[in-house]
Amino acid sequence: MALPPIFYHIFRHPLPYSPALQLQEKVHELQLALRRVNSHKDILLLLQHRPVYTAGRRQTASTVQYDLQRLTKMGADFVLSSRGGQLTYHGPGQIVGYPLIDLSRYAPVMGARDYVCRMQKMIEQHLKENHGLTPISSEHTGVFLDPVTKIASIGVQIRHRLTSHGFAFNVNQEPHSWFDQIIACGLNNVKAGSIEESINCKISMDDELERVVRSFGRAYGREMVMLEPDKEGEMGQAISAMEVEASLRGPWPKQPILD
Repeated sequence: MALPPIFYHIFRHPLPYSPALQLQEKVHELQLALRRVNSHKDILLLLQHRPVYTAGRRQTASTVQYDLQRLTKMGADFVLSSRGGQLTYHGPGQIVGYPLIDLSRYAPVMGARDYVCRMQKMIEQHLKENHGLTPISSEHTGVFLDPVTKIASIGVQIRHRLTSHGFAFNVNQEPHSWFDQIIACGLNNVKAGSIEESINCKISMDDELERVVRSFGRAYGREMVMLEPDKEGEMGQAISAMEVEASLRGPWPKQPILD
């Protein structure tokens, strides 16, 4: 029996992190409630964030207090999140994907290791097929162009076999100066890379987002269908409200404000 499609939505303005996190929680709650009658949809949200540093679930407010004070002075938000992984950065110039899918749809049920492995291979294949980049193998989670250049990160959460959080990779160089302010993911002597820097060519963010949709569908063996928020009730209303909020936020700092 064929699996149902994954419905995707591409946000057109950079989203503030905390409201986007609340949106994920809202979708998760609706999926959990609707799963009882098998009427829930699998969702892929694709977006860029406004400048934000996020810490993983193993970190606490006390352990990141110094970073919180230092980094927020530079013009970025700082959020403790429930994803795996350590301190990282999200912002314009970087594509973020939040798959909100039910792993129990697969037979057998897809495990966490398989889910993350497919995600990593999806990004690697995407970079190779669309941009001629060949990532290297690494002992660390994420995608590396060479031993000291990381282009993509992965940090997920799975509850009741429903996924949240996801992946991020740098398209242009705007995130670089923000990454330079931290030891991202706890990896010393590793710098951020991007597609544009690697191929020395400008990339259309809109085109790249559409390519990611196709890459994701292939990786997980699913048809990808554009979501129509006005037909999706409570979930669609939440997505539309997030679009409006993002559009009203105005400009963001293009680089860290340094003393």
